[in-house]
Amino acid sequence: MTERGISRREFAKSAVAIGGTAALAACLDRGSGTVPEGTDDPSSLPERQHAWGASLATDDAGNHRLSRHHVLLLLNYTGDSTPTDADREQVETALRDLERAYEWSNEGLLFTLGYSPAYFDRFEADVAGVDLPEPMALAPFEDPELDTPDALLHLASDDERAVIEAEEALKGRQDTANDHEMSATFESVLHEEERRTGFVGAGLPAENQDVDGVPDSEPVPEEAPLFMGFKSGFKENQASEDRVTVDSGPFAGGVTQHLSKIRLQLQQWYEQDSRDQRVSKMFCPAHAAEDKVEGVGENLGTDNGAGECPEDVVDSGRREGVVGHAQKMSRVREDGTPTILRRDFDSTDGGEAGLHFLSLQRSIADFVATKQAMNGTDVANESAVGQRVNNGILQYMTVTRRGNYLLPPRDLRALPPADPA
Repeated sequence: MTERGISRREFAKSAVAIGGTAALAACLDRGSGTVPEGTDDPSSLPERQHAWGASLATDDAGNHRLSRHHVLLLLNYTGDSTPTDADREQVETALRDLERAYEWSNEGLLFTLGYSPAYFDRFEADVAGVDLPEPMALAPFEDPELDTPDALLHLASDDERAVIEAEEALKGRQDTANDHEMSATFESVLHEEERRTGFVGAGLPAENQDVDGVPDSEPVPEEAPLFMGFKSGFKENQASEDRVTVDSGPFAGGVTQHLSKIRLQLQQWYEQDSRDQRVSKMFCPAHAAEDKVEGVGENLGTDNGAGECPEDVVDSGRREGVVGHAQKMSRVREDGTPTILRRDFDSTDGGEAGLHFLSLQRSIADFVATKQAMNGTDVANESAVGQRVNNGILQYMTVTRRGNYLLPPRDLRALPPADPA
């Protein structure tokens, strides 16, 4: 579908990136169909804010398909001390208004609200039952800025109208959300410090590759869901929501969240690396040699097949001169299953190709261990693989920001104390 010289998918991405009332008006003008309405009883929704799986669409193989459009709002609490009961009630009322307005699904609206170590520092008590460290650099070759907002709101939907309208409603610039009146907003309680946006899904990266970091030859495959040209989020290579959920203490039912902002440099990836080299670096050399990956990888089903790559990554790297990203990641498992649940998506914020890497885990330590495996420093030290070159996909990524958050269970999501007990 093309209108006024721009495809609907490209317009949707641009509208979400721009945001604001003008973008919303344009979306409503172009929009077709309706966004499904929410529930009259928000208390009937899952206890876990991050319980998205049952409400997401799936592909033909049964993998969850993440919502296509995303908005991340980094927020600061406007109060001088600890939050008041009135502030908590205002935030909770606004969130329940959204749940009444939009169905809890990829076709309606999914969202989470999490809190950083900086937010909890205002309380005398430590965060109860959850280890929530300050963000930090996690590799010898990175120097990211560290995010320290009080809160992070993540809005996600297949319909660009939903994420923009919900954002505007929470900011008090829209009286209604999906034709439902808003009885409260975030105004005077949570103030936006930064806004980030993104997208994921077949066709979106290809239609939005005219940015810095992607060659002018426009090489991103039309069917690719991500800028690097391959499918991600295979069911068997993801932790379950049960696995990542905090299982004890006052924040039981919650989860920790890590968010990285990553700049992509894909000139060599597409202009110098061959198809076999890209498969070798994304998966493993054996996948390339045996031609296991067709197109973007849909043929792999629910498993990227990293278990079929050589188990001794160091020895494989020494022999092949390259190790695969999935091959390294397969080493980070507990009782045979991964420890983090990825919900990352691409971005063109700032006019450059990027990735917002968002992961959920029971403990931030699980993410740190996963990142250490991705660094592959043992491989780089013991083989022909360089520190970043031919070491998975590291050389194509630069981490520019990192942040850590706690997503409380739904009943504690509105400005929680550090120790609810």
